[in-house]
Amino acid sequence: MVLTRREWAALRANTPLTLGEADLARLKGLNEPIGLAEVEEILLPLSRLLNLHIAAARNLGRVKDAFLGRPTGRPPYIVALAGSVAVGKSTFARVLRALLAHWPDHPRVELVTTDGFLHPTRVLAERGLLPRKGFPESYDLRRMIRFLRDVKAGAADVRAPVYSHLTYDIVPDAFQSVGQPDVLIFEGLNVLQPADGAAVVASDFFDFSIYLDADEGDLEDWFVARRLILQRTAFQQPSSHFHHQKDLPPDEARKVARDIWRTINLRNLRENILPTRQRADLVLRKRSDHAVGEVWLRRT
Repeated sequence: MVLTRREWAALRANTPLTLGEADLARLKGLNEPIGLAEVEEILLPLSRLLNLHIAAARNLGRVKDAFLGRPTGRPPYIVALAGSVAVGKSTFARVLRALLAHWPDHPRVELVTTDGFLHPTRVLAERGLLPRKGFPESYDLRRMIRFLRDVKAGAADVRAPVYSHLTYDIVPDAFQSVGQPDVLIFEGLNVLQPADGAAVVASDFFDFSIYLDADEGDLEDWFVARRLILQRTAFQQPSSHFHHQKDLPPDEARKVARDIWRTINLRNLRENILPTRQRADLVLRKRSDHAVGEVWLRRT
């Protein structure tokens, strides 16, 4: 089903707005603008839809437990969020997490990104994969599958590795603990990608999947704009992986950013990320102003 922004916004019904401007300012990332209108018209209808799906999944679980004659369980409901670099996944995921946590049926909502499952820089260098960081082969897929399996099984304390965007590497001996949440949002480039010949893939554990979409030209512009902001901020720190680029003239900085986009991120988008769009339950099509203009909802 293809829905206009107006048609989708009407599906909010009476879902209350539980966030204010101060909350959004705290949740949004670099060059990822979001206002209350976007929350009201796009994210609130989504939170309502997910709330209905979570309730239905729990009802089905109770039916199955009754059939098997076992105590009623409540495994975490896992929502996958996919999309290109620079499409705004991080901000979207944080706002969605905040909205879902305000529903009394599922107040414990965790957010984990796939960045933590990248191989450490040392390993990528040894395997000649640094130029393909973000491509499927740069991730520790076995570790990712174990993490999702343990979360879905209701393990009391499951640990995810932590990635630093400042050092551009996995943080040694740092972990994010996930303990039996009601909902897990699992966000990243590769969450919907199938693995050739694998018996189990990440999407086997997902209850609902979302793909954030935008035109290639807009994605490139957003990526370049974000890099220029980072050059003035994070790159200035000596510990930054890109500290050596902190003083690049504006024109050269733009050229470097566009080269990175076209040789790495655009290629990854076309080869690996965009082909997974058709596997999502929901596709949100962004306009050039970052606002969602159209919604595609899978019928079944």
